[in-house]
Amino acid sequence: MFIVFAPAAIAAAGTDTLKTVSQVELERYVGTWHEIARLPNRFQNHCVGDVTAEYSKLEDGRIAVINRCRDKDGAMDEAQGVARIVDGSSNAKLEVSFVSLFGWNLFWGDYWILDLGEEYEYAVIGMPSRKYAWILSRTTQLSPESWTHVRQVLIHAGYDPTKLVETQ
Repeated sequence: MFIVFAPAAIAAAGTDTLKTVSQVELERYVGTWHEIARLPNRFQNHCVGDVTAEYSKLEDGRIAVINRCRDKDGAMDEAQGVARIVDGSSNAKLEVSFVSLFGWNLFWGDYWILDLGEEYEYAVIGMPSRKYAWILSRTTQLSPESWTHVRQVLIHAGYDPTKLVETQ
């Protein structure tokens, strides 16, 4: 029965405003996250596994971002960026930039925290356009219960979880 109604739920949710978690404690959120799955995207096409994101607070209130992945040749690739909070009341809406020119960050992209585990053990990241999504975890695997929950979160947010690519 779920499968029959899933496309209708995805279509309906996709027209609504994307909802985030009500509050993010940045001190608990920073640290290393492992990518569990993502919607395919051009800037990660070369990544075949071992995908991580490392976040650390900067003195100016922004967050340093270091994304790493292993490419098909076995080499580690790294992208450094910065995130800024755009909704200070919840800290759940951020923008990230990986392009800097003479100290100015260009091309900011939405990074919204749609769901968090109670102990910050996993996070679901998305954006209002629903073009990108990531499932992150403090460990390299999610429990079956967490997977089920995350898929429901994505469906209710207007995403199609069948399009996720699991990270090796």
